[in-house]
Amino acid sequence: MEYLFLQYPTCDTCRKAGKWLDERNVLYKKRHITEQNPTYEELKKWIKSSGLPVKSFFNTSGQVYKELNLKDKLSSMSEEEQIRLLSSNGKLIKRPLIVGDNKVLVGFKPTDWECLK
Repeated sequence: MEYLFLQYPTCDTCRKAGKWLDERNVLYKKRHITEQNPTYEELKKWIKSSGLPVKSFFNTSGQVYKELNLKDKLSSMSEEEQIRLLSSNGKLIKRPLIVGDNKVLVGFKPTDWECLK
């Protein structure tokens, strides 16, 4: 199976995740998360598949998240509004993101990624 690996090339965590995938011979296709920002439809599908709340997909330590003061605003936004916001800027999305048939993992935690082998 080939996964979709959404990453930001200068992100250390993304580079570590890519190396981890390579060392385990996991097949994947890279996608630059800000040059090819996920669409609303993709995000909606991935969020559902992940079983995680929309908030888990936000890069809460990112500059754009902080500039938009989303810590205080997200709770008053609908799920649809949050997904639309995520689809407007790849830097808002927690990375890396790996997507398979029925599997979506957000952020890099090697223990969680063991299921990709």
